[in-house]
Amino acid sequence: MDDKVSGIGDITVKPVTLLIIGAGSRGSGYGDWVKQHPDRAKVVGVAEPRDFYRNRMAETHNIPPQNVFTDWQEAAQRERFADAVVIATQDRMHAEPAIAFAQKGYHMLLEKPMAPNEQDCRRIVSSAIKSNIIFAVCHVMRYTPYTRQLKSIVDSGQIGEVVNIQHLEPVGYWHQAHSFVRGNWRNEAESSFMLLAKSCHDLDWIRYMMGARCTKVASFGSLYHFNRLNKPDGAAERCLDCPIESTCPYSAKKIYIEDRVKKGKTGWPTDVLTPDVTVEGVTEALRTGPYGRCVYQCDNDVVDNQVVIMLFEDGRTASFTMTAFTEGAHRKSRLFGTRGQIEGDGRHIDIFDFLTDTHKVIDTRATDGTIVGGHGGGDAGLMDSFIAAVADNDPSKILSGPAETLETHLITFAAERSRKESRIVDVPDTTMT
Repeated sequence: MDDKVSGIGDITVKPVTLLIIGAGSRGSGYGDWVKQHPDRAKVVGVAEPRDFYRNRMAETHNIPPQNVFTDWQEAAQRERFADAVVIATQDRMHAEPAIAFAQKGYHMLLEKPMAPNEQDCRRIVSSAIKSNIIFAVCHVMRYTPYTRQLKSIVDSGQIGEVVNIQHLEPVGYWHQAHSFVRGNWRNEAESSFMLLAKSCHDLDWIRYMMGARCTKVASFGSLYHFNRLNKPDGAAERCLDCPIESTCPYSAKKIYIEDRVKKGKTGWPTDVLTPDVTVEGVTEALRTGPYGRCVYQCDNDVVDNQVVIMLFEDGRTASFTMTAFTEGAHRKSRLFGTRGQIEGDGRHIDIFDFLTDTHKVIDTRATDGTIVGGHGGGDAGLMDSFIAAVADNDPSKILSGPAETLETHLITFAAERSRKESRIVDVPDTTMT
């Protein structure tokens, strides 16, 4: 099969070839974008230890058997055979493959967060810069149609200088239970702390809107609800055995079977439990796997609510709230400027002008702001920009370069240090060793 497609005149364009490391929800999601844009990109390799997910991606993209690996190290031992690599492994499995593939010369799309500690983040960025590759971290919020329009409004000066931002991440009660109580990101030692896993791109988004370096942070947060102290009387260790299951909003039976499988919703998060997304298959997964456990009796230790206060180098400020106790929805933000203010909900942008005392509402027509809806178009926007950057060898198409990506990770680490140490923390400079 000839991968070349016709361009303008005599110019032919070859699709950008991708190696995907990690064929779970995120890796498969980026693969789906490729499938929808065969003229622009092609998946030519996959590394994934789980047979079902590896084989599914190999079949979906017709990947040659020699490019199908059970371990990323096998792929890294080969000579470079793709233009770029997408790394979508678990958080603690990012650093070594990222550095190895950068040294091989692969352009790179790295799932956020880069790594669960500052040292590995610096190592990754240093390797990307030294290797002179196009490097993007999946801060998908920068790439939504909503954010792009909001950023253009801010940069135009319509509300003057932005002096303060309030930003809310409404995680959603069931999403918290799925990912951060029962799931892969529940335990800091196994993944990373909550602010990094769920909200590093929120702090990145705030910094993007401010357009200035954050110098100091303070943070408070706790694991308030999802612990044994709040276990209801009579609750069983598993939802399927629990006599009070029907009264619990966090019931796994409710979340996965009643609210999803029986309504034909068999994608994320249900397909994380088992490849067999039937009532029988999901019931068996709840009976034997981690997602059927009582939310009050798991080994989770990440916070379920947290606030961050940010000071920027020019004296402007921002505050961020992450909370589990919401309906899952778009982020909500307020930007307060010297000539007006903006309220946004991930789709609508309400601009109030101080001079005219008038409101103007813009509908950006964003899709679902959660992972289910591709983060309001952010996943597609990210892939569009990354593939264009690689195809044109133009890193300016990436909305955040390595240095700024490192900077916003350092903000996140500083905020968590503040929470744990109950003090204001200075954000390190990206050039510090």
